Amino acid sequence: MDTSTSPRSTAPETGATARPDTLTRNLLTGGIIAGPVFVVTVAVQALTREGFDLTRHPLSLLAVGEGGWVQTANFLLAGVLSLGFAVGVGRTLRSGAAHIAGPWLLAVFGLGLVIGGLFSADPGMGFPAGAPAGIPETLTVHGMIHAIAPPLAFLALIAACIVFARRFAREGRRGAAAWSVAAAIGCLVLTAPVGPGTSVRLFLGIALAFAWLSWLGVRLLRRA
Repeated sequence: MDTSTSPRSTAPETGATARPDTLTRNLLTGGIIAGPVFVVTVAVQALTREGFDLTRHPLSLLAVGEGGWVQTANFLLAGVLSLGFAVGVGRTLRSGAAHIAGPWLLAVFGLGLVIGGLFSADPGMGFPAGAPAGIPETLTVHGMIHAIAPPLAFLALIAACIVFARRFAREGRRGAAAWSVAAAIGCLVLTAPVGPGTSVRLFLGIALAFAWLSWLGVRLLRRA
């Protein structure tokens, strides 16, 4: 009779989850706190930066002008923690749906945030003081890279929601699968650059994306 007490012996048939060691737990914890730190830092800046209006100005403009280093550091910190989180997820999931695509998509998300921090947006929409009143007619190289990196990052996270939903569905965890699909749809709708209240919707979409990321990290820590 097999009397093995290996942690992997209790994993569902659809995919094994390893018990995280100290390094893995730290990497997962970093991903859990990345979202709250990023969202709170953005919210504080949006309320305190002189001349910034969340109903008009894209969040990326917080990284330009005096005090812009705070948002730059915020992007970089969230990106590095998300990259570490991707490694932690890869070390935790050993097989099954999402065990390869999931960590890679999360890594793209983290990398996009890092690039978004290294390459700032061009001033515009009247922020900061002295910037063009509308959208800049021409973009600098920094502005073009920034315009591409964060959107790709969040598309990768939306895709990650879908592949993890597939894993949860195969494991019979319908609630987790439904929440992951709902998060993907919500993020896609909220971050779409069309319609009224784009900046406010983007902030809500970012908060939702990071909420799902933190939830996933807590789930992996508890179930592994």
